[in-house]
Amino acid sequence: MPALIDLRRRIRSVRNTQQVTKAMKTVAAAKFKKAQRAVLEGRPHWHAAPAFIDRLARQAGEAAHPLLVPREERLVDLVVITSDKGLCGAFNSNLLAHALAFAGRKAETSGLRLFLYGKKAVNVFRRLRYPIESSVAENTDRLGEEAFRELGRTLFRRFLYLETDAVYIASNEFKSVLAPKIALVRLLPLSGEEIPVTGDAAASGGAAGFPDWEPSAPQLMSFFLPRYVEDQILHAFAESQAAEQAARMMAMDSASKNAEDLIASLTLHLNKVRQAGITKELLEIMTAVEALKA
Repeated sequence: MPALIDLRRRIRSVRNTQQVTKAMKTVAAAKFKKAQRAVLEGRPHWHAAPAFIDRLARQAGEAAHPLLVPREERLVDLVVITSDKGLCGAFNSNLLAHALAFAGRKAETSGLRLFLYGKKAVNVFRRLRYPIESSVAENTDRLGEEAFRELGRTLFRRFLYLETDAVYIASNEFKSVLAPKIALVRLLPLSGEEIPVTGDAAASGGAAGFPDWEPSAPQLMSFFLPRYVEDQILHAFAESQAAEQAARMMAMDSASKNAEDLIASLTLHLNKVRQAGITKELLEIMTAVEALKA
């Protein structure tokens, strides 16, 4: 049976740990509110852009821009976005499991190059055989918008100069405070299937259901597509930041509750041990008194 002093030390240690987890939950909650605000403000634009680009691409056709031309995926770039720190539940492990499975499938038929953001992703992938084109393992949450746009320009140029045939992004998307959603999406090439032109639309020289663009669709594509690629990468980073802070907030809240339960259990055990000690001492005193009377 543990001594009273050992139990008191353990209770004190658990209580100190609980104070740390509560403080980390408070910090994560403050960061989450900021990240959530950025995501909610940007989502109307980020979510409307793919539909607009797809509509424009369908009218313009594959010949309008090289980013619309599908290729055989002999060279593939994969961008993996994780966190630098842990203590956020399964936020990183679930994403990395999906990214590793995807990388394994693609590596069987294609050359794979990695763009890693987050210490957790760097630590996992650098032990494997996949070549790493670029990596950021520290302070990814402090990267500014320009860093993400530079990554977008890099990926845009690589696809344009035939250095890669497809670009994929693996990240966590913020869906709710309870659980993030793993997103593994193809960024490049963009979908651009032409819609057949028939009937009155063919006679007027336009596609069914599409307006006449001014300037022309190819000119619009050259202007919008580079910015679209940059915005979607910025979108993935913003979603990942919000999902990370939400996951850490929930993990620290769960840890604080578990610490409270452990403290209650240890306190109950401490009281039982102390009561047993008191009872033993009383029995010894009574035995001594009876012995003196005899």
